[in-house]
Amino acid sequence: MEKRRDVFQAIADPTRREIIQLLSRESLNFNSIADHFDATRPTISQHIMILEECGLLIIKKQGREKFCEAKLDKLEEVSTWVQQYSKAWNETIDAMENFLKNKKNGKQK
Repeated sequence: MEKRRDVFQAIADPTRREIIQLLSRESLNFNSIADHFDATRPTISQHIMILEECGLLIIKKQGREKFCEAKLDKLEEVSTWVQQYSKAWNETIDAMENFLKNKKNGKQK
């Protein structure tokens, strides 16, 4: 039984993040993507399949070639998740700054 991957698993790998970056600029075929890496073509092909499974790219067949296009709207899920923690950290840092300011001004013991 195959395990369904999610967008977080897809972006956890630096090679897959680099593939997303490449495809964010232009549509590329498998060979063009593989040319950017030292890894074997089957390894890059596996990364591409994981990205497709997670919905971060689509593969379109044009003649005998397969072209990949980024589908970056799925990254919104990551952005939303990060923003919730960013807000909490900012509130914590603001509270710490206020505490230190008050302590420096002699308002806290």
